[in-house]
Amino acid sequence: MSKIKNWFKAHKPTKRRLIQIYAALLFNANLKGFATGKIYTGNVKSICTPGLNCYSCPAASGACPLGSLQNSIVSANKSTIYYVFAIILLYGLLFGRWICGFLCPFGLIQELLHKIPTPKIKKGKITRVLSFFKYFVLVFFVGIIPIAYALKSFPLPGFCKYICPAGTLEGALGLLSNKLNSGYLRMLGPLFTWKFALMVSFLVACVFIFRFFCRFLCPLGAIYGFFNKISFVGVRVNQKSCTDCGICINKCKMDIKRVGDNECIACGECIDVCPTKAIVWKGSKFTVSPTLSPVSQDASEEEIAEARALEEKRNKRIKKRNTIIKSAVAVIMVAVLAFTLVYYNFIDRDDSVTDSKAAEGSSLDFEVDIMVSDDKFVLSENRGKVVVVNFWFTTCTPCVEELPHFSEAATKYRDNVVVIAVHIDQAIGEEKAHKWITKIHPEWLEGDMVIAWDTGAKCEKLFEVNGLCPTTVIINGEGVITDKISGSVTRDDLIKAIEKALNGK
Repeated sequence: MSKIKNWFKAHKPTKRRLIQIYAALLFNANLKGFATGKIYTGNVKSICTPGLNCYSCPAASGACPLGSLQNSIVSANKSTIYYVFAIILLYGLLFGRWICGFLCPFGLIQELLHKIPTPKIKKGKITRVLSFFKYFVLVFFVGIIPIAYALKSFPLPGFCKYICPAGTLEGALGLLSNKLNSGYLRMLGPLFTWKFALMVSFLVACVFIFRFFCRFLCPLGAIYGFFNKISFVGVRVNQKSCTDCGICINKCKMDIKRVGDNECIACGECIDVCPTKAIVWKGSKFTVSPTLSPVSQDASEEEIAEARALEEKRNKRIKKRNTIIKSAVAVIMVAVLAFTLVYYNFIDRDDSVTDSKAAEGSSLDFEVDIMVSDDKFVLSENRGKVVVVNFWFTTCTPCVEELPHFSEAATKYRDNVVVIAVHIDQAIGEEKAHKWITKIHPEWLEGDMVIAWDTGAKCEKLFEVNGLCPTTVIINGEGVITDKISGSVTRDDLIKAIEKALNGK
């Protein structure tokens, strides 16, 4: 029994670890997403969470600030970029890289992996040099690539598409792990293989190197690091008390040169080891701690005893007040988390988790106008024909690669089949997507395939696509969905599905 108690005592989670777990649950409160295999797309999803947490994770209750930043560069709504910059600026001014140390779910994953008992690679001159690489990632993959492609009307979130391990682990694997999304396995290609290998490499490296991705590659941490000196929350050094002993630098697992610099994640471990107590939390001067006031050397024993008694009463009041404040904060935090979990899993009736009305075999209302851009297509006007609806967007490589099959089918079956390609990316907008098509694939606009823009995501919601592309829905002449295909389709599979709808089989 004593061994068990000692084990639990040795592995008791710190306050920081509890806050990390709390934040991970708070920002991934849509737990039912793992059961439904769908992404939450409610109104709250537009709010950016502070840390690196993939939008496409089935449990994600908010958006990733880094992904939002890249997508805002090409957004048709110009106010989006101002919102994203403002929210990142707010987070930086309030917390700096304290977010990395306390609120980032992927940071928690890295630290838990580092707990695996193996030989560890300690920091040194090489790791300090490598820590500057994340600024290159920030400038090139988050800045240059999205901006360069935006100027060509071709949106490309470079970091999310080519590097982000959180997107692969939380988003891709989170969705693919559900058997309901097995159809998406067919759309995996070389890009997924690259990102999966990259993710595995990063996670394995985290076992041996503390917070490998955070230290060397994370552009979000690079952004927050610029605010460390001026952020409201974090650690600071009282230079009058500091003796420059270097104990804090040696204790820190990050590549800091001094406490509170750009590499500091404000974990607070340096506070406990400082021999002169020169390192404190920012804002600590506004709090009151129990103290022992000096007593005059000329005071009598009775005066000393009386002063000590008064001091003891004062300290008891302070401790009692601090206990009440901490308890109140804890109760509020638990209440907020409980409400959030209940809201996402039981109250919010998001379209992505409702019972399916667009599954194979279900009938659609012919009076529904599924094209809302310029009335190019109304379902009721095509009664008696087979309707093929393909959902795509410009940055989806499998989408673009399979669209020629749909264009060919539209020409082959022009008398009996209507083929419509619905662009669903609301952030890019109709104008930029149209420019992209005109420049890259003008033949699509000249053929029999109808190119449409899903303004307001009405068509996407009708067919319950939930942002996952490519998706193809085939409706027979009676309005019955004969096929709903998640993922890429080959030319032969598309022809078979159309023939099936035409022949009523």
